[in-house]
Amino acid sequence: MPNRPDPRAAMTISQLAPERALRRLELTVVRRLEGYLHGEHLGLLPGPGTELAEAREYQVGDDVRRMDWAVTARTTVPHVRDLIADRELETWALVDLSASMDFGTSQLEKRELAVAAVATVGFLTHRLGDRFGGLMLRDSALRRWPARSGRLALYGLLRALLAEQVSGDQEAHRSDLAAALESMARTQRKRGLRVIVSDFLTPEDGEVDSRMEPSWERAMRKLTAQHQVLAVEIVDPRELELPNIGVVMIGDPETGAVREIDTRRRKVREAFAAAALAQRERTRTALRRVGAGHLVLRTDRDWVADTVRFVLAYRRVAPRLHQPPKGVSR
Repeated sequence: MPNRPDPRAAMTISQLAPERALRRLELTVVRRLEGYLHGEHLGLLPGPGTELAEAREYQVGDDVRRMDWAVTARTTVPHVRDLIADRELETWALVDLSASMDFGTSQLEKRELAVAAVATVGFLTHRLGDRFGGLMLRDSALRRWPARSGRLALYGLLRALLAEQVSGDQEAHRSDLAAALESMARTQRKRGLRVIVSDFLTPEDGEVDSRMEPSWERAMRKLTAQHQVLAVEIVDPRELELPNIGVVMIGDPETGAVREIDTRRRKVREAFAAAALAQRERTRTALRRVGAGHLVLRTDRDWVADTVRFVLAYRRVAPRLHQPPKGVSR
C-alpha cells in the first residue's frame, strides 16, 4: 500500500509560520505584560456606562447632571446616582499596511512589528465578552474585519494581517491615512478603544518645519472626541539617518519616485536626519494636541520592554490626556 503524502507537506511555509509566530507572541506578551491593564473598562480606563447604580450623597466636584432628584426630594439632602462601568470593551485597530510598511533593516519588518502591536493590545485588553475588530489600510483600500469576542476571533484577525501580501502590480499607490481615520470615526460609533498602528509618513514629510499640521490630524481629532485613542508609531532606524555607503538609488514605494543620493556627503546625511527629526516631532506634537496616547516601537529594539515602560507611564497620564474637549461629554 503506497504511503499517503503528509498533508502538512502540501502547505507552504507562510501558512505554517503565522500559527507558530502567534503562539510564541502570546506567551511573550502574557508573561511579561499581563496584569498592567485590568478591570471593567471603557477603553483602558474605568469609564461610565448606561446602567444606574445606587444613589449617594452629593460631594463637591460631582457632576450635577447625575443628580437624583427623587431621592433628593425624599431626603432633603442632595444625592447623585452613580453609573456602573461598562463591562464590554469594543476595540478597533486600524493597521496601516501601505507600501512604506513593507520595510525593515533590523530584527523585524515594520509590518511584522505592526502585527505584534495589534496582538499586544488584543492580549492586554481581552476579557470575557470584549470584542476586537480591525481595519486594514492597503493601497487606498480599507478592508474591514468585523468585531467579534473570544481569543479565536483575535487570532483570526492576526492571521489575516500576517497573510496580507504586498500588492503584485507595479503601479504606485499612496494610502490615505486621513480618509481611513474619517471612515473609522464615521462607521464605528460605539465608544471604546481605538488603536492606530502606522508609521505616520505623509506627503508633507519633506518639510523641516515641525509645526506644520499633518494631513491626518483633523481626522484624528474627530476620533479622539468620542473614543480613547492609542497611536502606535512604527519606526525603522534607517528612516532616521543615512549611513555613509556611497551613491545609492532611493525609491518611494508609494509614489514610485526614485532619486539618486550621494550618502558620502555630510550635508546630505544631515539634511536627511533633520527632515526625519522634524517628521517625528510633527507626529508627536500632533498626537499630543489631539489627546491620543503615543507609543513608539522600533524594529531594532525590544518592543515588549518598550511597551511595558509605556503602559506604566500611560496609566499615570491617561486621565489628563483623554479629557474630552470643551462641550463634549463622555
